[in-house]
Amino acid sequence: MAERPNDGGESCCLITELFMNLNTLQIFDPAMCCSTGVCGPEVDTKLVQFAADLDWLKSQGVIVQRYNLSQNPAAFVENELVKTALTEKGEAALPVMLLNGKVAATGRYPERNELAALLSLKATATPVPAKSGCCGGGSC
Repeated sequence: MAERPNDGGESCCLITELFMNLNTLQIFDPAMCCSTGVCGPEVDTKLVQFAADLDWLKSQGVIVQRYNLSQNPAAFVENELVKTALTEKGEAALPVMLLNGKVAATGRYPERNELAALLSLKATATPVPAKSGCCGGGSC
């Protein structure tokens, strides 16, 4: 049997450190026609920008999980923090954003600089996204 080189446990510690530093952002969106809400003839520019900001977060190593009330209702019921927010504020609580299992924002989509601050990242310039829908320009 081949022996593994002894690195003094450094590789194990490095892997553990990498996993401990991963940030997870969960977004619980109101009911929308598609997973991002960037579809149909009347596209909300805030949702287009937020989708671009989430792509940027992913490029920074953030794990992004997005749930749409119309497509993933079980996720809303199964999460106690989201269920509590909905009980207290109704649909006005949406979107609910959880960062590493804690409520980070409710009722609005934060801008890139706010997301960056929450995650201790340095925000880069926000590109102006092109207007295109998830449905190829048609309606969902």
